[in-house]
Amino acid sequence: MARPLHQSWRNRLPAFVGGLFVLLAIGGFVGTALFSLLSGRTGSGVLNIFGDPVILALLQFTLWQAALSTFLSVGLAVLVASALARQPSFPGRVWLIRLMAVPMGLPVLIGALGLIGIFGRNGIVNTALVGLGVSQPLSIYGLGGILVAHVFFNLPLASRLLLSALERVPAEYWRMGASLGFSPLSTFRFIEWPVLARVIPGAAGLIFMLCVTSFTLVLIFGGGPAATTIEVAIYQALRFDFNPERAVSLAVTQILVTAVVLLTLSLLPSASDAGQASGRRFPRFDGRAALVRTADGLLLAVSALFLILPLGQVVVSGLRSDLWRLMQQSAFQQAAMTSLIVAVAAGLLATLGAYAVVAARSQLTGRHDRTMSAAPVTQAFSLGLAGVSSLVLLVPTTVLATGWFLMLRPYGDVALFAPFVVTGINALMALPFATRVLEPAYRDHRERTARLVESLGLSVWQRLRLIDWPVLRRPLFAALTFAMALSLGDLGAVALFGSENISTLPTLIHASMGSYRSHDADGLALILGLICLLLALLGAPGSTARERVDAA
Repeated sequence: MARPLHQSWRNRLPAFVGGLFVLLAIGGFVGTALFSLLSGRTGSGVLNIFGDPVILALLQFTLWQAALSTFLSVGLAVLVASALARQPSFPGRVWLIRLMAVPMGLPVLIGALGLIGIFGRNGIVNTALVGLGVSQPLSIYGLGGILVAHVFFNLPLASRLLLSALERVPAEYWRMGASLGFSPLSTFRFIEWPVLARVIPGAAGLIFMLCVTSFTLVLIFGGGPAATTIEVAIYQALRFDFNPERAVSLAVTQILVTAVVLLTLSLLPSASDAGQASGRRFPRFDGRAALVRTADGLLLAVSALFLILPLGQVVVSGLRSDLWRLMQQSAFQQAAMTSLIVAVAAGLLATLGAYAVVAARSQLTGRHDRTMSAAPVTQAFSLGLAGVSSLVLLVPTTVLATGWFLMLRPYGDVALFAPFVVTGINALMALPFATRVLEPAYRDHRERTARLVESLGLSVWQRLRLIDWPVLRRPLFAALTFAMALSLGDLGAVALFGSENISTLPTLIHASMGSYRSHDADGLALILGLICLLLALLGAPGSTARERVDAA
């Protein structure tokens, strides 16, 4: 028997109200920052930003380093993914695929310290080169260092996306290629490339956007004005030069650039990872020749070392430092406490916001009330909810922090407001990821229980307590821990306010690096990495992948 219309609306109204509240809160938070940037502080500067030679040089380098990073990351990922697909029996293959997930959740500062330990002036690579008689060691700073760092973080992402596409190729294709006597080159040309060509544009667009908005890696490896991006220039304009007009012009330029990139990205095929690389084996006959196996093995071994060595360097260097002394320092204790408070607050805000957005989306895209779903107001509401995830890319964290910094400066000590602003920015940064973790489990659960709930006539709170919470608490906890880990490792938002206003573990690590206390920085990086690893382990049982297995 159909439920009364007013009862159906009564049960659906909280989801709409929650989604609308999150949408208005995010719009107000971002809109306030944008209003501060554009409220007459720049005169005619904003109108002539592209006529400024300094901004043009920054824009050129920003796009150039992003393009090179994307080309190297995706190009190498094609080789790595193809080798992984060709060698299903490669020793440690599954572990290598799992290892590729580590840099994606690793705080950027930790990866940067690991790369410095390997490729820095006193790193393993340069020590070996000096031993071989090379008089001028390699420099990790400048454009080369930025490219190496971006490849370290983006190569695993691209490899998993491309391998996921290759794993979805039907087994009959490989058998047919073998029966026709395809060589590895012919197999790549006629089977692999048509599949990869559909995924590469979306993956490349995503990586390009990440490199355009990169802040921490460029701040550490930039090495001077010749290797500075727009986001780092915003930070320098406020922290060192205190030139608000220049900072605003740069922030507007960054928004325009990200808007163009996002628009272009929306026109490209999506780099969906719905079938994330599982490491499963499937029959391949083109990788059995000794020469092919040797080449693939060397490539995969080098790729594994490229990922393992920096991570191992962080562990070894961190253990060499005096961890007990570091943990007894008041500066560490204050920074750790601030980091945990901000992370918990940002994680809760991101998780609750993600739940509200997912619940509202579920009601708007459900099978009920097709006429309501087609209403213009509902469609606009749906588009707004869908666009929430893109706001953090359209208005990067550095731009948001700049707007709020300029807004709050006339009202007194910025230090009083800094923790709240950083918490809000970190929550907004984590919201798309928390939504991605929560939405599949929520959608599957609601589809399985919708008719049961309607037949029982449960209220909203009864459904939440008796039906939703027992199943969704693990995905919710996974989203919370992931959002907390992202907040713990963030430097972009908090750096603009300065360590004298708010001190967190990333700012403490960055300050130790700047004052040449590398042993302290290594120890702090190890502690931060262990905390993030603990959060990842705590959240792992609630992953959506596990939920899908349980549901099956």
